[in-house]
Amino acid sequence: MSQSSITAHPESVTLPQAEIDGHEERFREFVDRSSGRAMRVAWRWVEGDTSAAEDIVQEAFIAAWKALPHFRGESSLDTWFFRILIRRAQNHRRWKNIRTLWSGTAESDHADPNAIPDGDPFLQARIKRALGQLSRRQREAFLLVHMDGFTVREAAAILGLRSGSIKSHLHRALSLIHISEPTRPY
Repeated sequence: MSQSSITAHPESVTLPQAEIDGHEERFREFVDRSSGRAMRVAWRWVEGDTSAAEDIVQEAFIAAWKALPHFRGESSLDTWFFRILIRRAQNHRRWKNIRTLWSGTAESDHADPNAIPDGDPFLQARIKRALGQLSRRQREAFLLVHMDGFTVREAAAILGLRSGSIKSHLHRALSLIHISEPTRPY
């Protein structure tokens, strides 16, 4: 594969359709490069359930591998993959909510696999409360852009929305978080 056939971005690779088939090594490199970020994104979307996040990441990579021949190259490989990942995480959350509703039991909180043990518990509680006040779309946009480091354009592609909608959701989320921010006694 020639160097000119790949459009390189800091963390993205776009492969032309004609060169997708038979590029197992390139996909392996993509998995190696993206698995840590994928785990962090999935973990946040399933509200800290590490085993569910691992399952979702594995299922998303398998689904991406199977769908790779159909990848049209209209977006970066990262954006395309993370859209698959987010849809899997959304489906997991939807089914978890249904199971919780029908069983009448709530599952316990799970520990962050990347958390710093000496973090400020007051700050962590404030963040959790603030995210809980946001609508689903506001929370999704906020997590993708401010927690997972995606651009507004990438978040829009992942969620299947326009960039303007993402900006609007981010503005509303930040406004709500700012309004609800309690002052900390010193």
